[in-house]
Amino acid sequence: MADASTRTLASAEPRWFHATVSAGYRHSVALRSDGTVVAVGDDRYGQCSVSDWRDIVAVAAGNGHTGNAHTVGLRSDGTVVAAGWNKHGQCDVREWRDIIAIAAGWRRTVGIRSDGTVVAVGRNNDGQCDVSGWREIVAVAAGDWHTVGLLADGTVTAVGNNRYGQRNVAGWRGMVAVSAGYLHTVGLRADGTVAAVGLNENGQCDVSAWRGITAIAAGSHHTVGLKADGTVVAAGWNEYGQCDVGDWRDVVAIAAGCVHTLGLRSDGTVVAAGDNRFGQCDVSGWRDIRLPEPRVRTSAPARQGRTI
Repeated sequence: MADASTRTLASAEPRWFHATVSAGYRHSVALRSDGTVVAVGDDRYGQCSVSDWRDIVAVAAGNGHTGNAHTVGLRSDGTVVAAGWNKHGQCDVREWRDIIAIAAGWRRTVGIRSDGTVVAVGRNNDGQCDVSGWREIVAVAAGDWHTVGLLADGTVTAVGNNRYGQRNVAGWRGMVAVSAGYLHTVGLRADGTVAAVGLNENGQCDVSAWRGITAIAAGSHHTVGLKADGTVVAAGWNEYGQCDVGDWRDVVAIAAGCVHTLGLRSDGTVVAAGDNRFGQCDVSGWRDIRLPEPRVRTSAPARQGRTI
């Protein structure tokens, strides 16, 4: 099964996904099949106050090592909602229109428009919001101080802090997904292998031996990979058990927070591992979580009115 799935992935063009589970610093968020959203964990700034959201098609949970966090939701009409900490304007997304994908980092929010351009709001001290010149973008990822964009041709671009080489992605080719952690960046190639750059003091970039990977997620100091057979692998810091995913089965989507990991099963339930001091892993009661629906790009970025 792994080999067949990998061959299919290798023949596909870059794709973007509507994330239906997301993990922040101390909270977890998921999208139900009916378009509503559920969240658990630290709600100090209202980042879990999403019960009144409707018609949502994707979710993103912002990270933050101070405990300050926010949550973002993409509506089916291309507008965006946000809740939580807003000191840097990271929740000021109500005026956004024609958005097809979202990402949330520490103190900022990023969105892709249907024409392949990118918009960002929030803290920009390291230039992590300098994305206005990007074109042909099919996926974005927001780390703590850097932002990564996947282009339609499978190459990758990045802006923001590069102290540990987390932006050294210029040579990447054939990528179909990207993810950004605290100070590292991960990319999934079309052949099911994985590349990583940046800080590696905990082994979070030790992913070169992975094979048959279909999805990736970068936490603050750990990296998670979903294999074609529904099992999960992880590398990096494991003090809280956030990498203890070896016995997971039938997983179809993954998310990595600061020190916890989420897995969405094919039956719409969710499993979690890692730090649970704020209840961010209390997801065993979740049901009917929407399964991811990949949308494969077949040409240039979609224009208004086109189906992708």
